[in-house]
Amino acid sequence: MRHFLNINKLSTKEMLLIIKQGHFLKKNYGKKFLEEKKILAMIFEKPSTRTRVSFEVGMKKLNGDVVILDQHESQLGRGESLQDTIKVLGRYVDIILYRGSDEKILYEISELSDVPIINGLTNTSHPCQIIADIMTLEENFKDINKLKISWIGDGNNVCNSWIEAVNHYNFKLNISCPEGCFPSKKTLKESKSSHINLFDKPSEAVKNADVVITDTWESMGIKKDKQKLKKFEKFRVDSELMLRTNKNSFFLHCLPAHRGCEVTDEVIDGKNSLVWDEAENRLYAHQSILLWCLENF
Repeated sequence: MRHFLNINKLSTKEMLLIIKQGHFLKKNYGKKFLEEKKILAMIFEKPSTRTRVSFEVGMKKLNGDVVILDQHESQLGRGESLQDTIKVLGRYVDIILYRGSDEKILYEISELSDVPIINGLTNTSHPCQIIADIMTLEENFKDINKLKISWIGDGNNVCNSWIEAVNHYNFKLNISCPEGCFPSKKTLKESKSSHINLFDKPSEAVKNADVVITDTWESMGIKKDKQKLKKFEKFRVDSELMLRTNKNSFFLHCLPAHRGCEVTDEVIDGKNSLVWDEAENRLYAHQSILLWCLENF
């Protein structure tokens, strides 16, 4: 059984195959690749726009159907354990997406489940986003292995998944965060890559970069005090910072964006922004993940 739990749980062959299939699905969008109708259940403990819509639309376009559960509309909000819910759902549906806080719970339910589990986001990782991001970069660069990619801002769940992605490629990843906001030493140590570099100053991290990536300074459900947020002001991606990158560099942001905080309007709406292509590619990336988990390729 194939679970999609994290980038570091995939072999390089599997990673490349899922991304290749994502490109294929984009070119053949609308074709019903599921001969037999399959049902996806999505469990949301955290709010979602792009993940929810792209998985729902993507599954239906493949000839599947979707059931959505959140804590407000199911027994999950009335004391029923997630573990019991997973056991029951496994008898009703063919595949389950879980979007929650605790990554330990993700791995616990994957051990219990009789059907594949997809990690739709935790506080520690966001692997679905990385598949879409790499698809987007491959559409704009001949060889992403030669890229210098700079992550600016909070060393959050998306940053962690980018660190894991380095093990499957040869691109360089520069990370610049305020003091106390870098990815954990454990995450960096587990990467075992010599292509990751840490910088205190974002201006140094983006020097000659081909791609600049940022994310919201406050991840869902993880609030920072005002004093800590003030540290982030020097890590705003603006036109001045982008001038230090390569001439034809691109900008990524997984959304939602807080304009004027982590990124300015002229960058996110600029000619070098790939944000909207990146968001669109979530649809095809998620279709590819679904089909891979269902062993359809």
